[in-house]
Amino acid sequence: MAHDSLTACLECGLLQRIPEVPPGGSAQCVRCGGTMHRHRPDSLNRTLALTIAGLVLFVVANSFPFLSFEMQGRGTQTTLITGVVDLYQGGNWPIAAVVLFTSILAPGLQLALLLVVLVPLTMNRMPPWLPTLFRWVRTLVPWGMMDVFMVGILVAVVKLADMASIVPGASLFALVALIFVLAAAQAALDPDLVWSRVPIAGGCTRLSRHGEDHVSCDVCELLVLPSEAVADGDRLRCPRCTDVLHRRKPQSLQRTWALLIAAIVCYIPANILPIMSVTSLGRSQSDTIFTGVSFMLDHGMWSLALVIFTASIFVPLLKLLILIFLLVSVQWRSAWRPRERTSLYRVVETIGRWSMVDVYVVTILVALVRLGNIASVQAELGAIFFCAVVVLTMLAAMSFDPRLIWDAMEQGHVGDRERPCGAALAESP
Repeated sequence: MAHDSLTACLECGLLQRIPEVPPGGSAQCVRCGGTMHRHRPDSLNRTLALTIAGLVLFVVANSFPFLSFEMQGRGTQTTLITGVVDLYQGGNWPIAAVVLFTSILAPGLQLALLLVVLVPLTMNRMPPWLPTLFRWVRTLVPWGMMDVFMVGILVAVVKLADMASIVPGASLFALVALIFVLAAAQAALDPDLVWSRVPIAGGCTRLSRHGEDHVSCDVCELLVLPSEAVADGDRLRCPRCTDVLHRRKPQSLQRTWALLIAAIVCYIPANILPIMSVTSLGRSQSDTIFTGVSFMLDHGMWSLALVIFTASIFVPLLKLLILIFLLVSVQWRSAWRPRERTSLYRVVETIGRWSMVDVYVVTILVALVRLGNIASVQAELGAIFFCAVVVLTMLAAMSFDPRLIWDAMEQGHVGDRERPCGAALAESP
């Protein structure tokens, strides 16, 4: 990352100069506390090695059964794709599509695109398609949920432990290793290093002083003078990553409210309607999220009950309440504790994906328990509503622009100087 030019914080919009960061260190925004840059030593080579290892593990994890279910002399096996196919055949195609994308397609595409991007970079080459592909890598990161899927496996195994024998398969160990490798690859990747190697179209000069009108790219963080942006009809594109430029996320409040209201509408049936029906030895029982938690409490599984209650009931409700609070505070132009409100936004972004645990539990049980009247599991309508809540709240968080929190404070206020370590401009981008 260049240190002779300004950078805008993507969470509060403050212009600042990033100081030299020691290996393994990070630079935080002086105003909102958000991480603006991390120094990841030998980023390209480490990430490439982990990506190749991840692709090998991904193929193994998807090629063999990861769990086997045995009951009264009969058994079934499941691969990662089995649950998706069973959900689709059972008419639950919305859940099947979400599970397919988040547990298989998004992680697989992320690894494949990383490989295609990193190989030319390590060879000091810059194909014209590289910026576009790297943008897709960054877009896919929050939707890859193999770690959440693993928690779903653990919950499903505990639920079935009293009913039958569960035998782990070879793919389960590959899946566990893949989760750690993928997390390590994401931690090793330095996006600033990648973008610094992408040439800027038209010889655009990076902003080097305050007082200049500018637009900050939300993807590669380049500060661009409007006159140097790439025209694309009525839109302006970043001369480096080609993403559409805008000072704030377009219609951020309207889109966030729309998605949030839709999530609230789905939240009620998601908790009232059954998410799955279980047939065991000819007897059927429908379970809601609450009855699932009660079942674990009745069987002394307090820790697991706490995990499900937190991920499936508390977290979705917390996300809804925090987003409502943030939207109302922005619309009222509140100046109350903007740093804390920005931290709340980070919490929503971080915890949103973990609510998918129950969806994965249903998927695994549907795939494993397929013995007719002896034992079977079917997904119910509540699972579709719950899956919709998770996706809608994630999209709502992505639509919200945290810089709006700080805009009320910046009206008529412009910083008068730059501080040498971290930034000192308070002008609105």
